Amino acid sequence: MSDWRSILVIANETAEGSVLHEAIRFRARNVDADVLVVAPALNSRLRHWVSDEDDARSAAAQRLQSCLDRLAEFGVAARGRIGDGDPVQAIADALHLFPADEIVIATHPEQRSHWLAKNVVRRARARFQLPILHVVVDAASRRAYLADAA
Repeated sequence: MSDWRSILVIANETAEGSVLHEAIRFRARNVDADVLVVAPALNSRLRHWVSDEDDARSAAAQRLQSCLDRLAEFGVAARGRIGDGDPVQAIADALHLFPADEIVIATHPEQRSHWLAKNVVRRARARFQLPILHVVVDAASRRAYLADAA
C-alpha cells in the first residue's frame, strides 16, 4: 500500500454506531490509514464553570474506548483522545496535532441532535478546508446513515 490517508473522527454518544465504524473502515481500506477518534467531554455549563469535568471526561473515555475496540475488531488501527466539549473546537485542537486529510463527524438525527442545532457540521465545513463526511447514528431506532459528504 502506497497511499496514505489521515482520518479525524469526532463522535459523542454516536461513537458506537455501526455505520460510523463501517464508514471509517471503508475510508481506510486499501490505504495506509492513520485514524484519530476524538470524543468530546460533554459537560453542562454549570459543571464546566466550577471545573467539575471528571464525569464528562470519564464518560468520554468510555465512549472512546468502545469505539476503538470496535474499530480494532474491523481491523482498523485507531488511536483516540478526549476533546473539548465544543466539537468544532475539538476538531481545531486535534488538527494542531494530527494533520488530517478528511474529517468524519457523527451526530444524532436532527430531531435530537444538539450538534446539528448548533450547526456543527456547517460550521466545521466553513472553518476547515477538508472533506467532511457526516454520519447520522439513530440509536433509538437502531438506524444509521450517511447524511452527506462534502
